[in-house]
Amino acid sequence: MIGYLQGKPLVQNQTLLVITHGVGYQVNVSPRILNQAAALEEVTLYVYTHVREEQLELYGFLQPAEKDMFQLLLSVSGVGPRIALAIAEYGPEKISDAVQTANVTVFSSVPRVGKKLAQKIIIELKSKLGSLYELQLGPQNRQQQDVIEALQALGFAESEIHQALPQLNQVEQQDTPAIIKAAIKLLTRTTT
Repeated sequence: MIGYLQGKPLVQNQTLLVITHGVGYQVNVSPRILNQAAALEEVTLYVYTHVREEQLELYGFLQPAEKDMFQLLLSVSGVGPRIALAIAEYGPEKISDAVQTANVTVFSSVPRVGKKLAQKIIIELKSKLGSLYELQLGPQNRQQQDVIEALQALGFAESEIHQALPQLNQVEQQDTPAIIKAAIKLLTRTTT
């Protein structure tokens, strides 16, 4: 099984060949990686080898975390390597955040992923990734950290804040003060 490739990249018809010691390995990669590889003299890929009946395909990633997330996505029934690769384009952090916050639209925006499959991905990956909020390992991004610190400074308990965070993540794309305002409304409503 091939798990790592390093060699000269050759892009042909939206396909990446990695030339190593005179042998060209055809590797399926995301468009982002394909564009990056085209500009490099040498590429290093962490490879997942997918074997099915009469077919052997290689899927390449720049970071081990990307490969790990791809394999987690493959563990969801109904998600094949092509869909997993399209989802993996978002990166491990965004996928993990989408799972933690149950953001169905991140997954359903991928071609051939409907709402039901998106919900299934979230449910199955949440148990595998573990909920950051349940484990209280902290927020996923800087904005969430700022919101938590502001709410704690206002006297709200950390447990209350972590319970409210999943509801607040539905108001993405808002600036930090707007999210803090929404959190205060939500937290004062639940404490009265």
